[in-house]
Amino acid sequence: MSGIVGIYYLDGRPLDRENLTKMVDILAHRGPDGADIWVDGCVGLGHRMLWTTPESLFEKLPLINQRGDLVITADARIDNREELIAALQINNRPADKIADSELILAAYEKWGEDCPQHLLGDFAFAIWDERKQVLFCARDHMGVKPLYYYQSDKFLVLASEIKALFCLPEVPRQLNELKVAHHLTLFFEDRVNTFYKDILRLAAAHSLTVNSRRLEVKCYWKLDPKREIKLNSHREYVEAFREIFTEAVRCRLRSAFPVGSTLSGGLDSSSITCTARMLLAESGRKPLHTFSAIFPNLPPDALQWIDERYFINAVQSLGGFEFHNIHADYLNPLVKPLWQDDEPVYSPNLYIHLALYESAQSNGVRVFLDGIDGDSTISHGWARLTELIYGGKWRTLRNEMKAASELSGISQQQLLWKYGFQTPIQEPALRLWQILQQNPKSTFTFNQIINDTFSQRIGLAQNIQSLTKEVPFLNFSARQIHSSGLNAGIHQYVQELADKVTASHCLEARYPFYDKRLIEFCVALPSSQKFRQGWTRIILRQAMRDILPPQVHSRTGKGRLSFNFQDKLLKYEQKTIERVFEEANQLNKYVNLSALHTAYHRYAAHPLQTQIKVDAIAVFCAVTLSQWLNQANLNT
Repeated sequence: MSGIVGIYYLDGRPLDRENLTKMVDILAHRGPDGADIWVDGCVGLGHRMLWTTPESLFEKLPLINQRGDLVITADARIDNREELIAALQINNRPADKIADSELILAAYEKWGEDCPQHLLGDFAFAIWDERKQVLFCARDHMGVKPLYYYQSDKFLVLASEIKALFCLPEVPRQLNELKVAHHLTLFFEDRVNTFYKDILRLAAAHSLTVNSRRLEVKCYWKLDPKREIKLNSHREYVEAFREIFTEAVRCRLRSAFPVGSTLSGGLDSSSITCTARMLLAESGRKPLHTFSAIFPNLPPDALQWIDERYFINAVQSLGGFEFHNIHADYLNPLVKPLWQDDEPVYSPNLYIHLALYESAQSNGVRVFLDGIDGDSTISHGWARLTELIYGGKWRTLRNEMKAASELSGISQQQLLWKYGFQTPIQEPALRLWQILQQNPKSTFTFNQIINDTFSQRIGLAQNIQSLTKEVPFLNFSARQIHSSGLNAGIHQYVQELADKVTASHCLEARYPFYDKRLIEFCVALPSSQKFRQGWTRIILRQAMRDILPPQVHSRTGKGRLSFNFQDKLLKYEQKTIERVFEEANQLNKYVNLSALHTAYHRYAAHPLQTQIKVDAIAVFCAVTLSQWLNQANLNT
């Protein structure tokens, strides 16, 4: 986790080094191990260094190539190093002396603007090409590493975090009201705009090319939902998955410092943790640190839904860990607005992650493995029922429904309705339908806390329609449904939020389930390899059979963190919430205060009821928006 910045004056005027230095300085939390800038006339690049990999200990950025006509700054971890070293014929020194940024720069020399297609890993970088007078930037396939930019007719400025852009006084702090509406409706499909007008994010799997005449943004990678892997047996599928998953974890263990991992007790984090434990032991490295949130002091009616200690202890009992259990039942979900947060936060469980990151930092960990987002990459596989229904495969459907009902305890009728008929409705299209409904008599939905006048003034429905026009309302292919879930904008949002928070703790979060190879493999699997004999996520379960404890391998449920969120938000922040309502001068332009009050009173009366979660989140979104508006220092 490093920090990058850059300035390019399109009108050719010389760059003020002081501005670039200010940008680097304001990102000091991202890189305690060094900082530097490079300036040549109208262009400059800067870098903050956080050492993580062994190769990064020798890395100096910004880096100039041997000819002196290319310069790079990068926040990157490249996973296909051996493949690139061979293809680029870098044989003048040992591989462990070749930094990842050198590989990116050499890849650009060989393949030009197509170089991101040849890279695996997490990266955001900027390259100045002196010969072409071009600034070229790219962001990794899933958007793990962030990159923001602002362009006027005179200059372009870029950085790992928005706050660095404001070091240039010419960059405006004007509110983008559409993003306010997206925040209140939990709509994440706008991958480009930010809460500030004209400050943009480079979307995941995109590159940016800019010179004095034009700015061009290109998509360099998309999932192919039509590709299907065909192997000879279920066993072959399992073995192929295990090989790719193990490699995804192995790549992310490359570290010169202690490695940590979340351990929630769920299937995803446990699979990563146990695989990492095995790989570290094989290579004779120090044990893995694990970090688990536990809630022993919750009321019994909430504890029964959230207590994962049985599964956490089962993994810890395997040995080979330095484990750390964090009591999360006393933590406040409404974390104070962090200086690192350039935009309002929607993440009800952020407070738990903060506690885990603080513990990791205090234990000298710099690389932090995380199980996000195994659900989307592996897929629960329920769309197989949809496929069987619309394919007319009634006997197979009946057998799968019966087995699934016995395993889950849910009636076949409920399973059929929820997963057979509701699954084809795509989430972004459903969100648009909810916005268009605007029916105050219906069950509470997030759109009802929006001020109707505000919604109409900014054209929210039309905006969401334009952003979801390529998403079909209905989809009957399991592979298409799987692919659509992985293409959802929520993934990029989560990565950007996680990046800011981990960077503030001198950590680099790494996500094996966001490995491009693993994602492409899982999407291409036949639906029978995702859901089989009533078991969801069957490919992961089978691959981990000899690695996970049986209690975890065969579990069918998962902990519900919402109960602690609902309990503690009201317990610790009732006065804060009510004060926000009383001083709602800024909120009333955007929020239907009457609907919000109704949601709050319903939540306050029954804070631990399952159906109250949506009310608690509505209140949370409004309060976090209010807090951000009060400290954002926006231009009026």
